[in-house]
Amino acid sequence: MQIILLENIMNLGKIGDLVEVKNGYGRNFLLRQGKALRASKENIEEVSNKKNNALKSSFREVANKINNKTLSFNKEAKENGELFGSIKPKEVSNAFADELKVEISPSQIDLKQEINKLGKYSININLHSEVTAKVTISVNKIDSAKN
Repeated sequence: MQIILLENIMNLGKIGDLVEVKNGYGRNFLLRQGKALRASKENIEEVSNKKNNALKSSFREVANKINNKTLSFNKEAKENGELFGSIKPKEVSNAFADELKVEISPSQIDLKQEINKLGKYSININLHSEVTAKVTISVNKIDSAKN
């Protein structure tokens, strides 16, 4: 019997998982206790929608925390303002973890252009298909006077 779990059940699965169990266990325990639903097309869609909405709301919280924030990078630059190395999504991801205490993967960071000069850049963070945040990156020159 296939069922959809409504609770985390040890050695079986997590909320929203579609699992195969023996008929007696499913019918007499999981369904009767309200820990699972029969795996019908409607139930699968309902559970996945609830799971998606919960995921979306958690991403909205992250977006509210990071939206319109500024991350500062101090880099060595040439006289004309070009950086010796460009800023990559991995470096931006690490800055989120260090400065804002938020986990953002490099694949979620949308650099519209290469960040290889001093100045301010606006980037998008794609947290979910329907949730994005805008962040400003400020690139400043390190004083390299070592006299």
